[in-house]
Amino acid sequence: MEKFFKRKASTSESRSAPSIPSEIDLNDLPSDPADRKKISEDHHVGKCGSDAFVTEGFNSWNKTERLSLHVGDVNSFHNRALKKSEDLMRQNRSIAVAFQKQSEIEKNEHRIRLNASIKAIRFLLKNALPFRGHDESEMSISKGMFLETLSLIGDCNEDVGKVILKNAPKNNQMVSPSIQKDIASCFANQILKSICEEIGDDVFALLVDESSDVSKKEQMAVVLRYIDARGIVKERFFGIVHVTGTSSSILKSAIDTLFAKHGLSLKQVRGQGYDGASNMRGEFNGLKALILNDNSSAYYIHCFAHQLQLVVVEVAKKHDGVENFFNMLSMVINVVNASCKRKDMLRQSYKDRVQEAIVLQYVEEDGDNGFSRTQATEVTDLLSRALQKKDQDILEAVSLVRGTKQLLQHFRETGFEPLLKKMYSFCEANGIKSLDMADRYSKNGRQRTNITNRHYYEFDIFNTVVDMQLQEFGDRFSEVSTELLKNIAALSPCDSFSQFNVSDLLKLSELYPYDFSRMERIALEKQLNMYYVIVRQDERFADLSDISELARLMV
Repeated sequence: MEKFFKRKASTSESRSAPSIPSEIDLNDLPSDPADRKKISEDHHVGKCGSDAFVTEGFNSWNKTERLSLHVGDVNSFHNRALKKSEDLMRQNRSIAVAFQKQSEIEKNEHRIRLNASIKAIRFLLKNALPFRGHDESEMSISKGMFLETLSLIGDCNEDVGKVILKNAPKNNQMVSPSIQKDIASCFANQILKSICEEIGDDVFALLVDESSDVSKKEQMAVVLRYIDARGIVKERFFGIVHVTGTSSSILKSAIDTLFAKHGLSLKQVRGQGYDGASNMRGEFNGLKALILNDNSSAYYIHCFAHQLQLVVVEVAKKHDGVENFFNMLSMVINVVNASCKRKDMLRQSYKDRVQEAIVLQYVEEDGDNGFSRTQATEVTDLLSRALQKKDQDILEAVSLVRGTKQLLQHFRETGFEPLLKKMYSFCEANGIKSLDMADRYSKNGRQRTNITNRHYYEFDIFNTVVDMQLQEFGDRFSEVSTELLKNIAALSPCDSFSQFNVSDLLKLSELYPYDFSRMERIALEKQLNMYYVIVRQDERFADLSDISELARLMV
């Protein structure tokens, strides 16, 4: 065997170490395996088992337990070697050989069945329809969307109908639940692949929310927002990840794993948005802070519409009296929803009053306090659009915050008397005994207090709740952030250029050191001034409505 090895010169150290063959000519090896060098001679004893069954023979027949020990469990060396040996001896049963034995007709029929299943699954996925049916037996009237769609495809195409479902071999119908899941997973992987290809090495924003599903498992939904190669702003659902908990570290780890799987990096993130929970937006240990530790340019932006909802509704619920009111209101809603007739009456009543929004009822037509009914209508319309609009415009959001804040301030100053007047009118119209505001306030219907009903409802509830909302507005929407957002929106030429502030935009570029070098920031000032002059003179930019349209036109 020496002629098959090239060994290094012997040294004191190499004598004790195992020799490593550098070259082996497989063609010169003895044809008889018994004449070849044993693996055990290369210092591998103990790693390949003993040779009792192949060389020396087994002589411990009185110790039957050693046979069981040698066989081991399902994944033991013995059983794995046995399985490979059986596969080697029965190659004619393998899938590859069986497929090769099929005729061209059989192969073509198999492709038709597979394509029919793919078309049915594509249709169901595109329309978000369920696959399985309650009863998928042959005699069932409705077998579920997948089988019914597949049957419809066969009815519309005679060539397909001849080879699918009952006309196909029982073991080759391509309709089993596992095959349905495999094909659906292929579609999902292709969609994720296309999203990653669109993003490439560019930047994107990360939107995350977590909730428990019907099976009480915590699930984290991930959405990516980015601009594609044509300048179109896209918001794509990227996946649902099962998480074992809702702590920020667990969510961060799940995001890292998801990004690594699809070749994305947190360094590409330029924005992150979550709800107001502490585990999400906490300053020190929240998910926002953990991502900012990896990428200082991944700034957190809380959705304006969501913040408005928190300010207007959730803050009000912090007041005990308001919370009790909403609890009673939920019970009333449950009673109404129990009857279809009552629900129809409620819908009709709401339709009759929808034009008279609650806020408008307390604002005078002439606008005695500088806030007209027209202005209030604009604010409520703006609020409605912001809550429904998918792509929230920055200028619209800023106007919405300011308008709502002004409306709340006006409501604080003049709202209680119109509210009281409407309450009396409602009670009179419906035969309800109205509350005497001069009487002493009765707590829990029995215990009388030393304050009047008017003092309790006007000062302890109405004024207190509105003050809480105004204070929350000041904390959540600072003037600095509002002005900064306005200057970002000033990049769009669709509004007045009097708000275009180059110095503030230059400060904004300093927040993204990965995207703007020092030399690029120096050149940016001249570029912005040139942008301001040229775009104003270009008619193509005259009718743009938002930044997304500007991005498409620029590309």
